[in-house]
Amino acid sequence: MKMKRKILAVLMVMVMSMALVACGGKKEEVKEDTKEAATGGDEVSVNVILKTTASEYWGYVMAGCEAYAKDNANVKVDVQGASSETAYDEQLNIIETNLASDQYDGFVIAPLQADMVVQQIAGQAKPIIAVDTDIDAPEVLSFVGTGNEEAAYSGGKTAVEMAKEAGWDDLKAIAISGVEGDSTATARLTGYQKGIEEAGGEFLKDEIQYADAVADKAYASMEAVIQNHPKGVAMIVCNNDDMAIAAARAAAGNEAYKNTIFVGFDGIQSACEAILAGEETMSVAQNAYDMGYKAVEACVKAIQGNEIESFIDSGSSIVNKDNAQEQLDTLKSYLK
Repeated sequence: MKMKRKILAVLMVMVMSMALVACGGKKEEVKEDTKEAATGGDEVSVNVILKTTASEYWGYVMAGCEAYAKDNANVKVDVQGASSETAYDEQLNIIETNLASDQYDGFVIAPLQADMVVQQIAGQAKPIIAVDTDIDAPEVLSFVGTGNEEAAYSGGKTAVEMAKEAGWDDLKAIAISGVEGDSTATARLTGYQKGIEEAGGEFLKDEIQYADAVADKAYASMEAVIQNHPKGVAMIVCNNDDMAIAAARAAAGNEAYKNTIFVGFDGIQSACEAILAGEETMSVAQNAYDMGYKAVEACVKAIQGNEIESFIDSGSSIVNKDNAQEQLDTLKSYLK
């Protein structure tokens, strides 16, 4: 009898031990599943280095980057940028410092000087995505941005049609561009020229004004255009909206330029407001928010070992008086 009780006690201990182990294993499994559901996978840190964080356009790119992090709890995004689009050394220092640190798993870079960035990223093993402006280097896995030449081509063709509707017979166009030699500015100039000439206009290539992508220099450039062309010019095509608005203001009140088509690029809020007010005529709108979102998304995919496309087009559209209010409302919703 004692022997039977002893055996029974041993069996009970064994059963209880097995039950505890089973419960413990199940508890641990639930814990891991909960963690997986909460984070969406291993935590990932992405460093985004923009041309600047001090402009409306780059604010949309930044909002898109941060939105991806909000939608994916396992992704941490750190957005940085230079103080202006001519603060070259400042951006290069940011890139150099961050590449040398162990804080990040991958990088999204919008270069101010792509050629210089090529040297900085040489040999970098962590994934790098170029955004807005491409970087011609094997370390860059994908370029996310607007097809600048194609978008400007569409803008150039539309500008000629608008100039015809405004009563112009002499369909000449002068460009006020960004930084001379910048790949994005060059692509837009090429696209403008192609679109304008295909539509029957004349692109005055020898009279391109370079204004470093800033409004005050664009204003001065427009004053020079007015001095050289006192009878007016049908189209002024610009590298961004800030310059187009400044150029339009420089020509305000000048009878020879009352029907000039002022073309901007970016489609930002101030452009929509200027179009609605009858100042800037039209803008080639980039989808800056999606650009930022898709750039971080591509970087995360690359970090996780997935294949990504070498070029991801974030799209573009033409904004004019007919759809400017709709575009304005959309942009405001991004920054809430």
